[in-house]
Amino acid sequence: MIAYLSGAVREVREASAVIVAGGVGYEVFCPASTLGRLVPGQPAELNIRHVVREDAQLLFGFLDTDSLRLFDLLIGVSGVGPKLALSLLSALPVTAVAQGLLSGDVKLLSSVSGVGKKTAERLVLELQNKVPEHLAVGAPGGAGKAAVTSTAGRDAIEALLALGFREPQVRSVVAELLAADPEQSADALIRKGLGKLR
Repeated sequence: MIAYLSGAVREVREASAVIVAGGVGYEVFCPASTLGRLVPGQPAELNIRHVVREDAQLLFGFLDTDSLRLFDLLIGVSGVGPKLALSLLSALPVTAVAQGLLSGDVKLLSSVSGVGKKTAERLVLELQNKVPEHLAVGAPGGAGKAAVTSTAGRDAIEALLALGFREPQVRSVVAELLAADPEQSADALIRKGLGKLR
């Protein structure tokens, strides 16, 4: 089983990247947060979860071990496959997903495309006591306050909501961006936010 992959990024696609290692190009499905940091021609190191099915062998890659750990917890829930888990981790930051599970925020989790209310309730029921609390550090409430008190953050949230994105996702993404750099302009937040929300 493949657990780690180090090589050059050959191509970044909508939901995956091609990593060349040892002369072989591996297609690795990644959350948006990982894809956004991969640059064609540059080296990359990914933590891999190798999923073997009857009809396919799929690689899922993550830049950090926290994302991989949460991915493993999500796919351990009945009815949640790797693609749905990846959708959750693409739509929301790891901290927001973890906080949503810990606090039982079914509304936040079900705001992600493909995650219905019943699936969100099942995720909370099965994972609420399994998610390590450190994964939720920096989730809205901490970084989230920066999004609300910052003028640029408020402007970015309003603009992204006007484009039709859902409020829980928008607030989580803007909070994550502000946590990384509190001095960002509204324009920068909107541009980066669009990249994470699409």
